[in-house]
Amino acid sequence: MGRILTLTLGAAALLLLSVPADAATLDGAALRWPWALPFVGILLTIATGPLLFPKIWHAHYGKIAVMWAILTLSPLAALYGADIAAATFAHAMLAEYISFIVLLFALYVVAGGILVTGNLRGTPLTNTAILALGTAMASVVGTTGAAMILIRPLIRANIARLHNVHVVVFFVFLVCNIGGALTPLGDPPLFVGYLNGVDFFWTAKHLWMPTLFVSGVVLAIFVAIDVGFYLRDRRVTTVGEIEPPLDLRVRGRINFVLIAAIIGAILASAAWKPGVRFDIYGTTVELQNLVRDGVLLLIALISLAVTRDEHRVANGFTFEPIFEVAILFFGIFICIAPVLAMLHAGPNGAFAGLVAIVAANDGFLPREAIYFWLTGGLSAFLDNVPTYLVFFELAGGDPAQLMGVLRPTLAAISMGAVYMGALTYIGNAPNFMVYAIARDRGIRMPSFFGFMGWSVLVLLPVFALTSWLFVGR
Repeated sequence: MGRILTLTLGAAALLLLSVPADAATLDGAALRWPWALPFVGILLTIATGPLLFPKIWHAHYGKIAVMWAILTLSPLAALYGADIAAATFAHAMLAEYISFIVLLFALYVVAGGILVTGNLRGTPLTNTAILALGTAMASVVGTTGAAMILIRPLIRANIARLHNVHVVVFFVFLVCNIGGALTPLGDPPLFVGYLNGVDFFWTAKHLWMPTLFVSGVVLAIFVAIDVGFYLRDRRVTTVGEIEPPLDLRVRGRINFVLIAAIIGAILASAAWKPGVRFDIYGTTVELQNLVRDGVLLLIALISLAVTRDEHRVANGFTFEPIFEVAILFFGIFICIAPVLAMLHAGPNGAFAGLVAIVAANDGFLPREAIYFWLTGGLSAFLDNVPTYLVFFELAGGDPAQLMGVLRPTLAAISMGAVYMGALTYIGNAPNFMVYAIARDRGIRMPSFFGFMGWSVLVLLPVFALTSWLFVGR
């Protein structure tokens, strides 16, 4: 898999070197709906591959992801020229993918060096406490950081349970998504909003009540389900009747300092504006972002150097989950480029009908409710960062106005992008990382559509109630 990605990036580099530096950008208004087919294709293979052809998928998912990326770039080069294909690739990689995966890699490596040990038993009380703690942590250390710190102790506590899949599913709901709604550090879409002028504490001030409501209701549903499964398990096995001393310990604590360094690097990159920019095939790369990504990689290397190997071994830490996320999202970011271009074209693009629905306010359906559901629905299947940006711009793109008279619209966009990332495995990157880790540790995780079955039954009613109470009627 690593060789595939290296070869692909090498081929892409040759493509970039073969075209002029002032390559034109992709015109979304000139594209029609068939350009979305590679994106639909990669989503379908991610959804059905582990279910319909698991051996082929697990052995060759990297090749499949690269194939869909090639099926996106090759027609662009053939029909619009190599310069357009190169510019599209450059924008997907430089403006979105690289910073995205570098941050995930740093948080994955650093959090993977934190070892929580103790005789935790997967009782409803223990599970609820871990989920509540993770939900609270997510807005401080990010959804990825909180997920990577707590998922392994949670799995160890529940590995002997006959029914344990639901525990990981609700962990994805709460820790990997909903809990990250209160700060720009919590979830990437909110960080993008911060970079575009939204005040750092705006989300905490305006989203704390709906976030507390959603988290509380989902956690209450989990308690009811977990108690039922726990009692059913006890009819078959004792589920650990003898309680050894808890002996709870946290090792690798230097990595908490490194997580603070990651947060500092992110905040510093937003505050430091040297004004140095590089234009690479139509994509502007700012110096502070390059420095930030370099610092994050350095922090990850420091974590690997200073953390004892036995801590990572005890965690079952491997690079396979982050590699899987990296290669699949590499394909997703390439395939999504034409879709985003068509969305950015607004009323002149293939999705003009969708744009008209979002922008309209005919008095029957409030605009805020439409923003909430469409931002959220698309964030469940597209990456929630560019989806947030699209609707941020459709709402005017002026942070002062969005934090003022259009405050309900910005709140609806923010809640939709963060909350509804929990609807699918690909709605937010930590979802897939937790899925990969749990599967690697022997948890029989549901398929793509099986997970959606859980999310539709549990989350959609909660989101509908949230929309009615906090977004608009």
